[in-house]
Amino acid sequence: MAKTEITKEILIETLVEEYPFSVRFMMDKGIRCIMCGEPIWGTLEEACIEKNFTSEDIDKVVQELKSKAKKGGDEPDQSNSKIDVKKID
Repeated sequence: MAKTEITKEILIETLVEEYPFSVRFMMDKGIRCIMCGEPIWGTLEEACIEKNFTSEDIDKVVQELKSKAKKGGDEPDQSNSKIDVKKID
């Protein structure tokens, strides 16, 4: 079965089920994706907005996730694309 395409509209539950590497990735970005061992509800975009990410930041997160997925997910991130995590509550 084909995996769901990673977009800002992807449900967090789908993202963590189909792309397990995304849990660590999102935690590193300060995006809450797991609570009490279960995926949170909502979309990737909603989770990013909760952390005050801009539209540009959200687009970067989506592109980074897509890139990691193409590489197999667990490879170290070599990109210079950074998101300002000082916005995190």
